[in-house]
Amino acid sequence: MPSMVDELVFSEPSRRIGLVFLCGALLLAGQQGYYVIVKGATPFYGGLFLIAGMALSGIAESLPKSQRRAAGALRLTAIAVLVSLLVIGFVTPELFSA
Repeated sequence: MPSMVDELVFSEPSRRIGLVFLCGALLLAGQQGYYVIVKGATPFYGGLFLIAGMALSGIAESLPKSQRRAAGALRLTAIAVLVSLLVIGFVTPELFSA
């Protein structure tokens, strides 16, 4: 009987979802770059974590179906990045305030 982790994390990648994640990461990176370069604002570190997590998820979903283990490893890495965002937010919330 397959476990829930095997079904969710190591399932076949979906190209549509990967495209959505990659476009979202690109939009967030463009927004971050605009405010830092053009407006001279300080970078929002929470946004950098979101960009990294979404990009890793997008890359994981863009892999061929034969590379399910690599996709699963990238998904787990993306989850770790996003969970670390939550942990840092609880430990040092002043890092994310402007």
